[in-house]
Amino acid sequence: MTDRRRQVGRVLPAVLALVVGTGLLAGCSSDPEGPTTSPPAPGKLRVLAGSELADLQPVLDRAARDTGVKVEFTFTGTIEGAEALARGDADKAYDAVWFSSNRYPQALPDAARRLGNQTKIMSSPVVLGLAKSKAGSLGWAGKPVTWTDIAKAAEAKRFSYGMTDPSASNSGFSALVGVASALAGTGAAVNADQVKTVTPELKKFFAAQSMSAGSSGWLSDAYQRRAAGTDPGQKIDGLVNYESVLLSLNASGKLPEPLTLIYPTDGVVTADYPLTLLSNASDHARNDHQRLGDFLKAPDVQREIMALTHRRPGQPGVALAAEFGTQPMVELPFPATQEAFDALLSAYFDQIRKPSRTVYVLDVSGSMNDDDRIGSLRTALVGLTGASDDLVGRYRRFHGREEVTFIPFNGAPQAPRSFTVPETDPKAELERIKSTVTGLEASGGTAIYDSLERAYQVIASQPAEDRFTSIVLMTDGANTSGTGYDDFQRAQAGRSPQLRGVPVFPVLFGEGDQTEMEGLAAQTGGKVFDARKAGLQQVFREIRGYQ
Repeated sequence: MTDRRRQVGRVLPAVLALVVGTGLLAGCSSDPEGPTTSPPAPGKLRVLAGSELADLQPVLDRAARDTGVKVEFTFTGTIEGAEALARGDADKAYDAVWFSSNRYPQALPDAARRLGNQTKIMSSPVVLGLAKSKAGSLGWAGKPVTWTDIAKAAEAKRFSYGMTDPSASNSGFSALVGVASALAGTGAAVNADQVKTVTPELKKFFAAQSMSAGSSGWLSDAYQRRAAGTDPGQKIDGLVNYESVLLSLNASGKLPEPLTLIYPTDGVVTADYPLTLLSNASDHARNDHQRLGDFLKAPDVQREIMALTHRRPGQPGVALAAEFGTQPMVELPFPATQEAFDALLSAYFDQIRKPSRTVYVLDVSGSMNDDDRIGSLRTALVGLTGASDDLVGRYRRFHGREEVTFIPFNGAPQAPRSFTVPETDPKAELERIKSTVTGLEASGGTAIYDSLERAYQVIASQPAEDRFTSIVLMTDGANTSGTGYDDFQRAQAGRSPQLRGVPVFPVLFGEGDQTEMEGLAAQTGGKVFDARKAGLQQVFREIRGYQ
């Protein structure tokens, strides 16, 4: 590892801790209308951005010193950011946006008209990275490979991979678009009418997807943990992700074997990271945007960005580092309409990808009556039935073929209530789910671990099928009844490998025990979600990216 990378490795954790501590990093689904923005001022650029840009902070610190322009980030997801633009909310709180790509907001007329001057700073294609031994056994190392070749091997389950949820992260969205465009074989962007035609081929490719995530960073970390054997989840052979993420994994030195990057010869979709001024920005924001953009485009800064983030320089004339190789890349066409995006995303969730199986373990103890917490829980779950028709709600709902089980609990787990959402005409089943969650009532004590154990029993009793299986645990307090955390740990150690690898996604709410919830997530390969500030509706939506 070079001295420069050692320095970066020391700087980034501190930067991320600072950003988290100030409330600016709330995950890929942070609320762009939240209280983290400050009033406008000369020398400060308030930027709504993709969370992966946290790794640029050392460069932006230097920019603040050299140009006097300080960047104030608020992080959000692709669709959340586009929706904030379209509604006009971004205009009220930000001077600029900085997403990995502007393609999605440009497809929304109300969002597109709010985008002003754009400065492309860097780029990173979305490609397939496979463990070196797996790429070798497939005969793909150093050989030309197409997306069709990859889809055939995926259908035969010759390898497995993880990918982010395309409604939550641009890397997953770009992968879905790129594979669809390549497999369609028309040479043009996929339109809404062609989605049905290409769906059978897409099913082949996504048959090998074994892990989903709401962000590229979490996906990368989970892959590293599984490769090292420190995560109970099933090991996978690779990732579909940004080239920069895959190269960063290789540079970390923490993988048992490096990833071989596969650049399909029929094309890729590239994130170009345009720093984009909002059309109604003030004069001082325009000046700050210009100064920052000029600084970031300077050759020495471009080389620093390349070394720090493993992204390609956005300016011609800056030589590529050796890690990027010399293979030519074809850029695949990107759909230009919201109708095409809607058709592709709807088909992905309802027909193409493997369906999910989720057990919701829900605290309905007496404390849930405080401040109408039970009402917030009902509203959040009703929103997952499709009751929220905003852009985010449209995709973060219960999908066709999905199995959903609710286990409400107080002093003991209540009877599980299970539902399967039909692929077509799901309205009646969704209404039954809505009726169930609106009938939740709060009373009694809190038996967290007895109820969690019941969830594992439910999963063990269900047919063995190829699904994304997970448990969501929501509690607003400490365990007061039945078995405890130590009992869970002993039970977890004795489970079958398949059950031990089912991730638990604890939701912190009210006075929930943060230490125990973090322990649960770590032992099961899950992730903690904090609803104490963001709210249950936002958090339940965010969890959808991991199911």
